[in-house]
Amino acid sequence: MIHRPAIPRPRRGLSADALVDTLRRGFETVADGRRQASCDYSMADTLMSAYAMFATKAPSMLAFEDRLRELRIEKPFQIKKVPSDTQMRDILDGIDIEPLNEAFADLFWELQRSGKLKKWLFDGQYYLIAIDGSGYFCSDNISCKHCLVRRVNGKDQFYHQVVAAVLVHPSTRQVIPMAVEPIIRSDGDTKNDCERNATKRLLKRLRKQHPKLNMLVVEDGLSSNAPHIADLKEAKMHFLLGAKPGDHAYLFEQATEAMSRDACRTESTEAANSKSKTRTETQYVEDLSLNKSNADVRVNFLQHFEFDNQDPEVVKRFGWVTDIDLSKKVLDPYQGAGRCRWRVENETFNTLKNQGYCLEHNYGHGSDNLTTVLALLMFLAFAVDQIQEACCDLFVAAMKRRGRRVRLWESIRSHLRHFEFASFDELYTAIAAGTLTKPPPVR
Repeated sequence: MIHRPAIPRPRRGLSADALVDTLRRGFETVADGRRQASCDYSMADTLMSAYAMFATKAPSMLAFEDRLRELRIEKPFQIKKVPSDTQMRDILDGIDIEPLNEAFADLFWELQRSGKLKKWLFDGQYYLIAIDGSGYFCSDNISCKHCLVRRVNGKDQFYHQVVAAVLVHPSTRQVIPMAVEPIIRSDGDTKNDCERNATKRLLKRLRKQHPKLNMLVVEDGLSSNAPHIADLKEAKMHFLLGAKPGDHAYLFEQATEAMSRDACRTESTEAANSKSKTRTETQYVEDLSLNKSNADVRVNFLQHFEFDNQDPEVVKRFGWVTDIDLSKKVLDPYQGAGRCRWRVENETFNTLKNQGYCLEHNYGHGSDNLTTVLALLMFLAFAVDQIQEACCDLFVAAMKRRGRRVRLWESIRSHLRHFEFASFDELYTAIAAGTLTKPPPVR
């Protein structure tokens, strides 16, 4: 007798089918300027088709079109008619991206409604939002009116970047994209200006979409400057921003002076593992000037050291500025919160570039905003996958059966190639079971 593992039921409201339905309803609100009587493909179908391209991890738009001859995606993705790659590019280039940005809030609301959002609640009151930027397109020849431009070896180089905000937690592996803001040519002439202007729009978008969410923004050392802190305060967001001695010499001088007169709090811990003993020390100082040029910008300062007792010279040092009063809080969780800002690079951009999503591949540039539209759809596919991985036992069972994400994507494509599934629940159940006792009918 063959023992078959028990297959979990899909999570109501957070199943892939429910989230795809949420996206489909949002896509139906995207304005379509075409003459409807002559349209063979609806805007919602076109957007869902592009979303399906990223959800099935097609390495290019042409590869996706080739796979359409084999993959049966219409029913799971709620698509009536799939356009060709050329038609998809033509239809999506120039559409309004606001409804796509709203789709992130729609997914977040489903997470909140289910009660699963508590997995990301930090210290019982904050939601950690990690923000950073990344490039995703670069060419010496192809450009559009929104392209950023830089000189390389005497030639103009055209490229695109985005700033992304993702929900993170030190104890939760999955990250949830909250908003993605394109950096455009009019944002400025320098990297810092471009990112700061785009981030300012991002903060306004986040606050508008989540007016009551208690957000604690975690970022790297480039963000701990007076203008950005002013933007965070205007958006009514708390902050925990990286600070390095080389960039904030005056801040560290004040902190050292305060520590010399014991005007600081210090916590120490010691942890043992099989190889060595590690001692940590976390220090907190209140009410320091951010720098000499902005003496009126007052911040609290958190510093964390890691020592290897077998080699006292080896030390890791981290520093942050914050507006949170930590005088009566345990300090160690907050240094962990500051360090998990790396999740936006490692678990977000790195995953999108190297684990099947192909963020840096040019799926289509267009003459207006096609590359931005496709990037947003890729982030939405990633968001659905992350929600599934964190909250849906059926998806987790399917992934466990395949062992790794990449193998799960392969299995999804294989099943869609050989069978027709009415839903993602049916598809994931088949993968999790490892066999098809009742194969769905082939078209």
